[in-house]
Parts: sequence; C-alpha cells; structure tokens
Amino acid sequence: MTEKPWSKHYKPGVPHEIDADAHSSIWAMSAAAIEKFGDAAAFSNFGADLSFNDIDRLSENFAAYLQNELGLKKGDRVAIMSPNIMAFPVTMFANIRAGLVQVNVNPLYTPRELEHQLNDADTDTIIIFSGSTPVLAEIIGNTPIKNVIVADLGDCGNAALPSPPVDERLKNVVRFTDALAAGEGLSFTPVEITGDDLLFLQYTGGTTGLSKGATLTHRNLVANIEQFSALAGDMIRDGEEVVITALPLYHIFALMVNCLSYFTKGGRNVLITNPRDMPGFVAELSNWKFSVITGVNTLFNGLLHTPGFAECDFSNLRLTGGGGTAIQEAISNKWREVTGQHITEGYGLSETSPVATFNVPGQDEFTATIGVPLASTDIVLRGDEGEDVAQGEPGELCIKGPQVMIGYWRQPDETAAVTTKDGYFCTGDVAILTDEGHFKIVDRKKDMILVSGFNVYPNEIESVVANMDGVLEAACVGVPDERTDEAVKLFVVKMPDTDVGSEEITAFCRENLTAYKVPRQIAFIDELPKSPVGKILRRELRD
Repeated sequence: MTEKPWSKHYKPGVPHEIDADAHSSIWAMSAAAIEKFGDAAAFSNFGADLSFNDIDRLSENFAAYLQNELGLKKGDRVAIMSPNIMAFPVTMFANIRAGLVQVNVNPLYTPRELEHQLNDADTDTIIIFSGSTPVLAEIIGNTPIKNVIVADLGDCGNAALPSPPVDERLKNVVRFTDALAAGEGLSFTPVEITGDDLLFLQYTGGTTGLSKGATLTHRNLVANIEQFSALAGDMIRDGEEVVITALPLYHIFALMVNCLSYFTKGGRNVLITNPRDMPGFVAELSNWKFSVITGVNTLFNGLLHTPGFAECDFSNLRLTGGGGTAIQEAISNKWREVTGQHITEGYGLSETSPVATFNVPGQDEFTATIGVPLASTDIVLRGDEGEDVAQGEPGELCIKGPQVMIGYWRQPDETAAVTTKDGYFCTGDVAILTDEGHFKIVDRKKDMILVSGFNVYPNEIESVVANMDGVLEAACVGVPDERTDEAVKLFVVKMPDTDVGSEEITAFCRENLTAYKVPRQIAFIDELPKSPVGKILRRELRD
C-alpha cells in the first residue's frame, strides 16, 4: 500500500500493516487469554464476577449442551436476544468455540423486526432474556424457532436478582441454568475453526428498509482486534484494564471493542445492563477506578448531566472511545473538564467489524474528525460518478481492509450494490480528507438537506446549537418548502429549568451559520427519538 497522507499521525512503532491471520480464529485468541489470565475477573455485573476460567468452564458446558441436546453443528445459526447480562458472554464464547454463527438480536425489537431477523437468519435456536419473551411469543409460529433457552438477570451471577416472568404462551422452554447443568454432564467435541468460517450475522439498522445481515468471519474480527490494539499501543495494559460496557453487546461496537478486544488483553468488562437508568449507571461507575469507557454522544451528554458523575474517580481513565454518531466538540470539551481527557472518536459500521478509523488515543486536542484509517485499511472518497475527489472535497467514504465483511447474508445483489469494481465497500457516508490528514464525516447521503441547490448537513447545525446555553440536545431534518425546495427544521430539547426560545436560537444560528443553513422552523420537544444504542433517529423526526 502506498504512503497515505494520514500515515504521519501514526505513533512511532505503530505498524501500518497487521497480519489478519496472526490467529487462526477468535477462539484461538480467547483460549490464549484464558490460559494466561485464569482466575482474574473477566466480567462483572450487579456485584458478581466471572473469571476467565469461569468463562472457559461455563462456555464449554453450554457448548456441550448445544451440540448434544440440540444437535447443533458448525455453521448453524444461533440467535441471542439479551441485554448486557452474564449469560451473554457465556453464550457467545460457547457459540465461538463450537463453530456456530451468532445472530445478534436487539432485545427491544418489535415483533415485526424480530420475525424478519429470525427468518432471514434461518435459525431454529434462540437464547433470549426473559423480559423479551412476550415479543417472541407473538411471532414464534411464523419463524423456524424450535429451541428457546431463557436467561434471567442473575444467571451465572447474582442469583437473587428478580427477573421478568417468561411469557406463558411459549412452550417447552429451557432455562439457561438448566442447560448449563445438563451440559456439565455431557462431552464437548472441539471443532476446527479457520479464519474463513462465519462468526457473526450482524444486522444493520435497516434505516432504508429491511435490515440485512453483515456476514463477519473469524478473520474479520481477528483483524479488527489486531488493528485496534496496534493503534492503541501502550494505551492498553495487559491484565490491568477495567472497561465500562454500557453500549449493548448485541451491537458490534461494544462486542468487538469492549468485549473481544479487551478480553484478549485480560481486561475486566463491567457490564451495565440498563444505562438508560442514569442515576443507577453513575452509582455503578462510582464503584470502579475504570480505565476505559465507550459510548455515543448522547450517552456522554447524559452522564455529564447526571448528579454524582463528576465525583467519580477518573484517576485511572486512559481511553474514552466515542462513535456511532458524531461526537460534538461541546460535549468533548465538557467531558475533558470533568474527567481530564477528550473523547477519542472513531468510525465504523456493522459491515466493517466495526472499526475503520480512529483518532490516535492520547491527543490533547479534540480534532472534530473520525481520525485516521487503522492499519491495513485504505480509504478513498468518491463522487457520484465513482471518481476520486480532490483532497478537501466531499465524497462518499469507501473502505478496503481485512475487517470488511464478505457480504450480506444471502443477498448477493445487495452486496454488489455496495461494492466497487476495485473492491471498496461504499458506506453511504459523505466525508472529506482534511489538510491535516484526518477524515471528517460531513453526513449521511440520505440526511443531506438541499436548500436552494445548496447542500446542508445536519451534523454541522446540530454541533453549533449544542454550544448554546440552555440547549440539552438538538437534531434537524429537511422539510418541504415551496420557496427553497427544502428547509431546515430544528428539534430542540431544553435544559431543565431554562427558558431558551426560538428567537434566541435563530439569532445564535445566524451568528454561526451561513444564511441558508439557519433553521426556518424550530420545534421544542421533551426527548429526541433514539435507537437503543443512542443514535438520534432523524427518520422519526421527519415522520
């Protein structure tokens, strides 16, 4: 790969290339960590711990159950529909070592969404949190599901925790703890796994239609762990990391960065089951001298506005990783005031395992960019006709690297539609390459607003308004306008006990934005619609 303008940002000693075949599989990496870190805590949740050896023992028992009692074999799909509880990593490592393909399912899915995903993945087995069973009961008859294993909040952890009841419409349900007990008396047959074998079906958000399963292999994830670890360098200390995992593990960000990456380095993942309970979240944070926390802009903003957060112990914090949506400079600045460090922003998608770019950790300034490509990753920006655009000009961000999926599950036409002739994955995101050699997302193509022929990008307006006193959150969309084709409509959530008005916001925008970018309509709402991961859902605002 020829020298690229972003290479200058790599720290001395950071490799520009990694070996995606350095480990034969994710299980090979995980087994090495288990052997090295043994009785050290790997996961903590509600006051209970699971060690690396516990994960080895319990995942082997569960894998033995899946093999012997359910007859599952290498390549079969197994759905897991659960929040961040102990049953999730136990199930995941069982699936990994048995060569099964894990289908990660949002536990807050509607019946329609769940039915589509189970049918699309063609799976007959689901491990499901008890609180999600009413949704499954609605549609199970329309799916291939035959085996239902139900996990409770306290399984493999604090058994005293109350859990929602299982929907009584579901029949022949097996309790997760019963499956583990049965597996303990069965023999697990090790499976040969290679880098080409499928690991995850990671379904995209489906913002433009039905969700699609990104097929991620063991090599994809091995590569992304090696890439992330290479860029982080000495920011990761073997056996010493305490990682706050508030983003859901069914989402590829937390699954790869928090869980798999830090597991291979001997880190402890503190699982936050319900981060929307901000007071409870902060109370849990106060128990730890954590070294790593990841999140999205809205999560960081929520923590900053929760009483008690500023009194947490940040003396060991070395990395705050942000992604999912743009991190606003106002939020990062406030985060630094409270914690002593900026949020380090990265970028990725389900289709890229997920990390494609990241700012070099430890920088003193907020770059307002998504950073630089990881090792062995090439990025080009392309125009509407597929041509490379000049540096500084906006173009669709296209990625090539060993972390890029092999395609969408059983959808060759959809795969072809996002793959260029020269092998790049087209993200649908518009970006520029700055003079400093960083990539900056301008916006999603579909979110762009066209005002009198001028391109207006919502991220820019939202970032400006976020700096205004009295504004907690803001989001904008394009709405039809007879005079300008489209106009900017801004939705604002006020800070508590403040009385900021539309005239003040308009005046502030006029001071900071070109005239055609100033919102023509302003609406005040109590809460912005968000996905379970914390992404603002502009499509719902449009509706």
